[in-house]
Amino acid sequence: MNTLISHPAPAAPGKAANTLSQRLLRVLTPLADLLLRAWVGYAFWISGWIKLNSWDSTLYLFRFEYAMPLLPSPVAAVLATAIELLGPLCLFLGLFARSAAALLFGFNIVALVSYPELGAAGLEQHRIWGLLLLALMAHGPGSWSLDFCWAHFRRRPD
Repeated sequence: MNTLISHPAPAAPGKAANTLSQRLLRVLTPLADLLLRAWVGYAFWISGWIKLNSWDSTLYLFRFEYAMPLLPSPVAAVLATAIELLGPLCLFLGLFARSAAALLFGFNIVALVSYPELGAAGLEQHRIWGLLLLALMAHGPGSWSLDFCWAHFRRRPD
């Protein structure tokens, strides 16, 4: 029998590397998105947790240290603590992540304005957090997030 056996052509060297890099990016990009959300969320979560666990000190700070002219100090303390606990939770889960990042970005600015004695190191930390939150707002939470799962679920045809 005279049959022709077809063998796939060998891949070009650049193409194989390109495929490997694409596979790596498919794994590393969502991992980087998750780590970014976790890192910036952790900073705010710890601050909110400390406020919650030392409530008397929190009320004192909001009354005498932080310059919050628009809200009574107890209301500002409750609001700040809620934002610092709920915002990071949304970031960790990737749920309403862009909105949570925008909320924390605004909160970050308010923190800078209301506490002018922050110091150079604190100012630099707030700048980094602000840039990371801007990146989250622009890029989104990535594919390892509840936002992504929800969008994927909504696109499925019935």
